[in-house]
Order: sequence, then C-alpha cells, then structure tokens
Amino acid sequence: MTQPRIALVTTAHLPEGAVDHDLPLLRDAVAAAGAEAAVVNWHDPDVDWSGFDLALIRSTWDYTLRTGEFLAWADRCGAATALLNPPAVVRWNSDKRYLGELASLGVPAVATRYLPPGGGVEGLPGDHEFVVKPTAGAGARYAARYRPEQHEEARAHVERMHGEGITAMVQPYMPRIDTTGERALVFVGGRFLHAISKNAVLSPDTRYDARKVAHPGVRPWTPTGAELAAAERALSAVPGRPELLYARVDLVDAEDGTPRVMELELIEPQLFLTHHPDSLPLIADAVVRAAG
Repeated sequence: MTQPRIALVTTAHLPEGAVDHDLPLLRDAVAAAGAEAAVVNWHDPDVDWSGFDLALIRSTWDYTLRTGEFLAWADRCGAATALLNPPAVVRWNSDKRYLGELASLGVPAVATRYLPPGGGVEGLPGDHEFVVKPTAGAGARYAARYRPEQHEEARAHVERMHGEGITAMVQPYMPRIDTTGERALVFVGGRFLHAISKNAVLSPDTRYDARKVAHPGVRPWTPTGAELAAAERALSAVPGRPELLYARVDLVDAEDGTPRVMELELIEPQLFLTHHPDSLPLIADAVVRAAG
C-alpha cells in the first residue's frame, strides 16, 4: 500500500529569530505514523501541490507581510490537494476582525474596536491602559501597550499602520495578564489535546516596531473548566462549523477572573510540542488519517 505524501508547509522567510521547534518533531512523528513527510515552502513556485495527498500549514509566519499572495496560494493549493486548515478558514482567520464576529455571537472575547485606514484615530481610551495592534499580524508585530496619557504615541502608531494600508485594532489592556499570564489551548480533530501558559508579551514603553518575544516563559498548563468552555464556544462559532484538523485558542483573564478569547489561531499556530511530547503520536495519527 502506497504511503500518503504529506507536505508540512513553512516558509524560507521566517521572521528574524523565529524557529519552528515543532516542525522537525512533527515531520519525524508523521513519518513514524506511516506517511512520507516533506517540509515545503508555501511560496516555492516549483512545488507541484497535486503531488501531495495533504498540505498541512505549519510555520508560514511571513503570511501577514504578504497576505493577499498567501490567500491566493491557499486557494490554489486547496484546489490541487487537501489543504488544512481549509482555504475558507484561512481567509476568515487571517483578519482579526473575526473577534468582533465572535463577540456578536456571544463568545467571551476581549472587547475590540477597529480603526481602518481613512477613518481617523479618535476615541482612544482615556481611563485605562490599552493595546494597539494590526488586524493581520503575528508574533506581536506592530503591537504596543499604552497608558491613557500616551495618546500622541498611540496615534502615531495607528497612523503608521494606516500609511501601510493596515487596519488597526484597539483593545483594553487586560491587567491580570501581568500576574496570571496567557493560556493557549490546543485542539486536534475538535478535541482538546493540551495547553500551555506563558507570560505577558507586551511590556510598558516597548515601541510597536521593536522585536518582541512572542511566547515568553512557556510552561505546561491544565485548563480550568471555564477556560475549556470558552475555547469550545469560540470554536463552535467558526463560520460554517468546518472540520478543523488543528486549532489553538489563546485566553486571558478579565478583571473578574473569567476567561476571554484573545485570539483564535487556525492558520499556523505553534503547538508547543516540545512542552507536550506525549501529544506527538496523537497529532501525527490525526494528520495521516486526514491524508487518507
């Protein structure tokens, strides 16, 4: 019986300092599960995607710098072979305006306001810390935390993004993240697999264009019932209720201690496999089954 061929999709243009620690572990685990695994760059024009039974998006971490090109690739790849997660999910999840959609459906998400280019920079919070970041971003790129008196700096930040055609989003800074951190819950095949906790990413007075550590202080985490419920509610609200091979739901605590969805990662989330090696065979089996 012929082994399925699986493309683990990455990029040759990883952001400075970024390393996909999951990728070699997943490649070896998929091979051990009975498939042929190849690491492939999404932007390589010489790749014949129809030669694979499955293309699995992994560390395509430059996609936010060339979103239109990446979405066009996802459509082409999805027409040539099975792409996971599917192109429609990739398109929806590539713009963080999905947080507004989730909130409108009753998902406990961090309150978010959007400032598109040409719309001005009015109404920044005056009584609490807030965060400004792009609706298409990864690794805290173009993200910064501001105090209420820092409107001038925040406006310059937004205007810089507007000058590049980027929609900005404004969220209250969730102060409990400084003590309780942020949690990331990983799901495979619709079922919870494992979780991690990490420290706050945004430090006061760090410029938006400074490089940040995307996942500081990672450690394994056992989620509470409330965290699992919030994550599952977010996943159930994805348009069309698609079959998701993998998903990561990032949560923070509100002032009252209840979890809020910070991000729903359905394109290329790090899965923190070095912290949960026991999950590797489970993920690999799910990948190989999806290729069948």
